[in-house]
Amino acid sequence: MSVNEKSTIDQALEALSFSDDGLIPAIAQQFDSGEVLMMAWMNRDAIAATLTEGRVVYWSRSRQALWRKGETSGQVQTLKEFRWDCDNDTILLQVDQDGVACHTGRRSCFFNAVRDGKVETIAEVEIDPEQLYGS
Repeated sequence: MSVNEKSTIDQALEALSFSDDGLIPAIAQQFDSGEVLMMAWMNRDAIAATLTEGRVVYWSRSRQALWRKGETSGQVQTLKEFRWDCDNDTILLQVDQDGVACHTGRRSCFFNAVRDGKVETIAEVEIDPEQLYGS
């Protein structure tokens, strides 16, 4: 690569608009069904790792560390396509989700809804969280 050529990762990072704390929201969507699975945060290192490894890596705000989805639970997200919106401030990750995406043991984190004027849980737990993460 010549000095003037930038890597794909560098081009993506330069295009994105990060918050003052260096983060950008990332929505994970099942690539073949369109199901929205979860939302998490990424920083520059998480994006670079995701694009390099082909496995989704997020930034854990609580642990202040990179978080490879599935490193504890085994519920890995394989990256199919990396997209961002017109304002350059939100990422859409097209993924192939192995198992459940939510730490509650549900397929999607979006399992609460208002339907017919009532709050409902619209997805049941598929895997006991203790089975995924231990106690």
